[in-house]
Formats: sequence, C-alpha cells, structure tokens
Amino acid sequence: MSDSTNPHSLVAADVAILTIRDSALSVLLIRRANDPFRGQLALPGGFVEADETVEQAAARELFEETGVPKSASRLDTIGVYSRPDRDPRRRVISVAYTALVPNPGLDRPGGDAAATQWLPVDQALKEPLAFDHVDILEDAVDHARKQLEYTTDATAFCDGEFTIAELRRVYEIVWQTKIDPGNFHRKVTRIDRFLRPTGETTVRDGGRPAALYTAGDLKRLPLPLSPAARTSA
Repeated sequence: MSDSTNPHSLVAADVAILTIRDSALSVLLIRRANDPFRGQLALPGGFVEADETVEQAAARELFEETGVPKSASRLDTIGVYSRPDRDPRRRVISVAYTALVPNPGLDRPGGDAAATQWLPVDQALKEPLAFDHVDILEDAVDHARKQLEYTTDATAFCDGEFTIAELRRVYEIVWQTKIDPGNFHRKVTRIDRFLRPTGETTVRDGGRPAALYTAGDLKRLPLPLSPAARTSA
C-alpha cells in the first residue's frame, strides 16, 4: 500500500465549468497555489468534506469559483477517475462534474487557487493541466456536445431570454460547425415544449426584430439533433 500511515482513499469533486466567451466554448481554470503541481493550471475542485455529499462538494466548488449557485446551472456527472497515481500525495478518487453556465459573474480564486482564468477549451486542452484534468476536460467537452444532440441543455448557455439566432450560435460554437439558419429555426420551433415564446422582440441581433424565447420544460429531445443534419451546404 503506497501510504501505510493512512491507507484510506480520499474522495474529491472536480468541476469543468463551461461557458461561451468571445465566441468560443471556454472553461474556467485555476492556478494552483499549493503543492502538488504548484503554479500549474487545473480544474476547480477539492476534497469532499465530512458533512456533504460529492454533489454538494461540486456545487460548493462551482459557487466558490464563480458565484453561480447550483440552482442557476446544470451540474452533470461525467465520470469517476481513480487511476492510483493520479495524485502524487496519496490515493484520491475523483468524481467529476460539468456545469454549463451563461455569462458567469466575476470568477474569484478560492481554496488552493492563486488565480483563476477562462480559456477556450481548445487552448486549455494543450496546457499541462494538473493531475488527470486534461482527461476530465476532454470528457466534459464530449459530454457537452452529446448533450446538445439529445437534450435541451443548449439553453443553459443562453440568458433568460434569447433569440433563435443566439441559440443557433450556441450549437455552432459547441459543435464547431455552421448551421443552416432556416432549417434550424424550423426544427427547434416545432419541438413541443423546447422553447416558450415571450411575445417580445429584440433588434440586438441586427436587422429586423427577432422574437424572444425562454427555455421550456422539455429536458430530453424526442429525436436527436444531429450536427451533420443541420450543417448548411
């Protein structure tokens, strides 16, 4: 046993907090203030405290780093990471989550973080992230892309009221493909309970007034939305 003085494994919660910033799918990273991996970038996370569940620990990390309460985001489990050598200190098993958030407030370092920063995921995946956080981030991005096919989670990246064009842009950024506007508009507006019209319009997209919508109560799509099927010629 690698740690004979304290053989028990610890449990941690790590969170890949995703949002769209400057037209890119981005992730919040911390700069570690303590060993191990002092000075390296990592996902927010920490050990589960004695009086909380793993999900409560993940929600706490989300709030500590962004000020976003769990009620204002979608916190999904993406996997359990248990490679014996993932933490050089001792055996640590991590339950990883992803949170999809719209326009998060100012990020704020907490716990063992010296600083925080948002990076486009394509750039973040090229960084030497601490522990096995590159693996977790890859899985979080893959999860987000699949969720957009089968659920209404794309609305989690939007403000409370949004246009069809703004929603379409979420799909284009996350899927990294162009989408035919007309086909997309027809598809999403025909799915019962996906969107709820507000009866209001806006000109913030430019051009003619565009209808505003809010998220409906539908969670899972009756048929998947395919990136290929929505791509324009």
